[in-house]
Amino acid sequence: MQDMNLTEKTQTAKARVPMPVKRPENERRKASAEELARQEEYLRKAQIYTAQLAGILGRTPTFHVHNFGCQMNARDAEKLSGILRAAGYQEIEEESADFVIYNTCTVRDNADQHFFGRLGRASHFRKSNPYMKIAVCGCMTQEESAVKKIKKSYPYVDLIFGTHNLFCFPQYLCGVYEGKQGGFDPKGHKITQIWEATDEIVEDLPVERKYSYKSGINIMFGCDNYCTYCIVPYVRGHERSREPQDILRECEKLVSDGVVEVMLLGQNVNSYGHDLENPCSFAELLTAVAEVPGIRRVRFMTPHPKDMGTDVLEVIRDHPNIARHIHFPLQSGSNEILRRMNRRYTREQFMERAAEIRAMIPDAAITTDIIAGFPGETSKDVDDTVDVIEKVGFDNAYTFIYSPRKGTPAAAMEQVPKEEVQKGFDRILAAVQESAKKRAGALAGRTMTALAEEVNTQDPQYITCRLSNNIIVHVKGDASMIGHFYDVTLDECRNFYYFGTVLRENERGY
Repeated sequence: MQDMNLTEKTQTAKARVPMPVKRPENERRKASAEELARQEEYLRKAQIYTAQLAGILGRTPTFHVHNFGCQMNARDAEKLSGILRAAGYQEIEEESADFVIYNTCTVRDNADQHFFGRLGRASHFRKSNPYMKIAVCGCMTQEESAVKKIKKSYPYVDLIFGTHNLFCFPQYLCGVYEGKQGGFDPKGHKITQIWEATDEIVEDLPVERKYSYKSGINIMFGCDNYCTYCIVPYVRGHERSREPQDILRECEKLVSDGVVEVMLLGQNVNSYGHDLENPCSFAELLTAVAEVPGIRRVRFMTPHPKDMGTDVLEVIRDHPNIARHIHFPLQSGSNEILRRMNRRYTREQFMERAAEIRAMIPDAAITTDIIAGFPGETSKDVDDTVDVIEKVGFDNAYTFIYSPRKGTPAAAMEQVPKEEVQKGFDRILAAVQESAKKRAGALAGRTMTALAEEVNTQDPQYITCRLSNNIIVHVKGDASMIGHFYDVTLDECRNFYYFGTVLRENERGY
């Protein structure tokens, strides 16, 4: 293809230097109509190529998107699925599909290892299907070392692209089925396209949602916080907010498609809107979304403690359809470790804000993230973290062992011995579990509203539901309940979840 190189904008990712790059304030970042029209033209061409491939295979070509990582990645996976569906592919659950995409995460080392394990097994599928195409995208591909490893050790990968140019996927989809002289060629050629950065935000990509009744909505992209352990700012880029009218338009469309619950997504949702030409705070956006007719529950992920303001708490308090669940990442209860992490708040400030949440929204669940074994962490630092857990009374926590990420400042710090890390992790985990059990158990006997989400994977006579505070409750029922709200009694607490009884359907959702 003549324009596959995109030489004026595209380059292989360079080694990451942990230093923010300044950009002009209030610059516009929505992709041009010309670029969107160009990708739509590629999608039409991809439909032709898919039909030609179907003629060779004697059936509809299939695809599979294997997603790793966070809710942001999950939303990206839905966009990739939507484009493949629009191109004429049929989705299957097996990684032996004709077109397989691995949407990677690089936040922790175990995600890296999981991905490479699956990618290694994909070679067997490729041997039995000469027309199979394998693509790798997501956060890991923004790291130059990872791209080199993939190209060297997994030469059967056909397409590698990054987080910033996902909207160009129709173009790349054509490219892997196109000969060097143009025209359909099932052998195609290999493509690597990694953008080091972008200021563009692309609207109206095709989306194939995983759930019919709920959906994530990206409200912003990137992160400007530069926590010393985190690779995200280097692979996702600077914060870029979507225009509020585009977000609300997406909400309205989702409602018309039957969605009753939305989750607003961003690396730090509290900083939403600071870069817009016409300022709009997260509190203002949250209010507007909650008041969209037909939206019965709103969630958001993830706020940063340094930016969580009283205005957001007031909006949650005043809108019963906003979930009573605030994910509030602590990371450490030690002021020294927080300083080393560049978190820009103290344990005292965190606990003060948590107390404000409890006072203003008494029924809200507070969950958190905690890292054990950060460089320099001592037994005293672990004591401080356990102390915060006990004083706040977290409803649950995602507790991780620190994983060095190449290119971040923390990776160059002196690491804690593994045996000490494990001791600290075990103590933190025990404190979290005790807190979560106490908080969950206190709800026994109450009647609360739950959204029926799926048939229970262990026992199909039960439906798995989710309360506003994010606690799971299993009730007897069938698949017809999915996507509806019900008032349920919480009968039996099983540590972190409940078995309950359905009383009645609740059309409001709260």
